[in-house]
Amino acid sequence: MIPGVGDVIGKKLVAYCGGPEAVFFEKKSALSKIQGISEQIIRNILSQNVLIRAEQEVVFMEDNGIIPLFYLDREYPKRLQHCHDSPIMLYYKGEANLNCKHVIGVVGTRNATEYGRYLTEKIISDLASEDILVVSGLAYGIDTAAHCSALKCNVNTVAVLGHGLQMIYPAANKKLANNILEHGGLLTEFLSGTIPERENFPKRNRVVAGMIDCLIVVESALKGGALITADIANSYDREVFAFPGRIGDLYSEGCNYLIRVNKANLLECGDNIRYIMRWDVDTKVVAKQMRLFRTFSEEEQKILDVFVHDNTVHIDRIIIETQLPLSKIAEVLLSLEFDGIVNALPGKRYEKVL
Repeated sequence: MIPGVGDVIGKKLVAYCGGPEAVFFEKKSALSKIQGISEQIIRNILSQNVLIRAEQEVVFMEDNGIIPLFYLDREYPKRLQHCHDSPIMLYYKGEANLNCKHVIGVVGTRNATEYGRYLTEKIISDLASEDILVVSGLAYGIDTAAHCSALKCNVNTVAVLGHGLQMIYPAANKKLANNILEHGGLLTEFLSGTIPERENFPKRNRVVAGMIDCLIVVESALKGGALITADIANSYDREVFAFPGRIGDLYSEGCNYLIRVNKANLLECGDNIRYIMRWDVDTKVVAKQMRLFRTFSEEEQKILDVFVHDNTVHIDRIIIETQLPLSKIAEVLLSLEFDGIVNALPGKRYEKVL
């Protein structure tokens, strides 16, 4: 809520100060040493005008059964967590596990054809035997088809919104949204009262792209939100799949383009996804044999204690929970990695393998 502080700077503040609460109690002289923190941002932090608005949001969440998800929380989507520009806060209403074994995104044109709706239902039906969560954006067309198909196939589905949870947009999908709440959930990064403005939807698209294992593009023109989401998914190293279409069909041009320039795998059926994603292969990591009679130093044990409830954690959580200097944490993590006790993952995350 602080003017000038986005998701990237917000995470930097939390890591430097040792926690979100500490940001509001940090001295001006200490804040001024943080790279990228301007004098104006420091004044905005110290004014603390945002705390009253934050209290109002807490009341809204309590009244409406909304779950706040801070980016270091265990329930926060782990796939999204390691994206550098992931939201520092998410607001969630629902029961579905956002960290399901397999999470797929389904996107496409708002002007879906009957064939596009058929393909959407077919691919979700093909994958329904897997432990999957279907993620889309509740828009008209393919998004709506994806949510409806998931519900029909008894698959959990989550709609990522481009506005606050005080409303549903488009309004025609309000009944669908209520059905989704019974078999999935509604997720947004926007505070209550935020309306669906144009600039919100690319932000929404990055959440869809970040919280999934792979993205399926069903139908799309050469320009539009589906191709934006595909580009973001590629930048996050997510696998993208696209159904090919007839040459000359307006809403096949985007899919054919993605396949032609190697930005998407050609998709025909669920087995294509299982093969590329290696869902049919046992990829369980066998931990390396730890050095005989390995003992842990006090610093090592402090860091390993952070992994008690979660095998994968972000570096920021290690900093906050151990209160060790970053240089010492880096040194200890490197030693643990050499011994096969932890693995370094993309996005400043670490996984305990023993």
